[in-house]
Amino acid sequence: MFQLGKTLVSETLFEQAFTCDVSACKGACCVEGEAGAPLELEEIEQLKAHWHEVKPYLTKDGITALEAQGVATQNAFEEWETPLIDGKACAYINYDEKGIAQCGIEQAHRHGDTILQKPISCHLYPVRVKNYSAFVAVNYHEWSICGAGCDLGAVLKRPLYQFVEAALVRKFGKAWYDALHVAAQEFANQQKK
Repeated sequence: MFQLGKTLVSETLFEQAFTCDVSACKGACCVEGEAGAPLELEEIEQLKAHWHEVKPYLTKDGITALEAQGVATQNAFEEWETPLIDGKACAYINYDEKGIAQCGIEQAHRHGDTILQKPISCHLYPVRVKNYSAFVAVNYHEWSICGAGCDLGAVLKRPLYQFVEAALVRKFGKAWYDALHVAAQEFANQQKK
C-alpha cells in the first residue's frame, strides 16, 4: 500500500492485468454474489430523482424489486447498496440479445435519456473503495468470475489501474489519476531493479 493524498492505494492495481471480457463472463458481476453494488448517499438521491428515466431500461422483475424495496437498500452494516431481484441479480439489470447482463442506468445514460451514470462502485469494479475516518482505501477485489478479464488484460498487457482510468478520474479527479500513473511508473521501475 502507498499513500496518495488521503487515499491508501494497493500496488495490486499496478501488478494485476485486467480488461473486462464481458463476452466471456456475460456480466456475471451484476448477477452473482450475495449483495447489491455499494451506493454513495448522493447516488441514492439521484436515483430517486431520475427513477422514471431509468425505468424503461429495466426488466419487469427489476422494476418489481425496486418498487417493493426502494431505489436502495441497507445491509446489516447499514451500508447502502442496490436492491436485488430474489437475492441475486441487481435490480437495475437488463440483458442484451446475447443474454449479457447490462446496467439499465448506464444504457439510459448512453441513449441520452438520463444524466445518471451507473453507480461509481460498478464503474470502478473490480476496484473497490472503502471510506475510513482518516483515509480512503483503494483495493483490487479478486473474484473468480473475473478470470477471463485477468486473462485478457494479461494478453493486452494492460494493468488494472489503466482499465479503470475513467472511473478513477470520475471518483478522485484527473490530478489524482495523473499522480497514480506516475506512481505506477515508479513502481514498474523499482520492479526492474
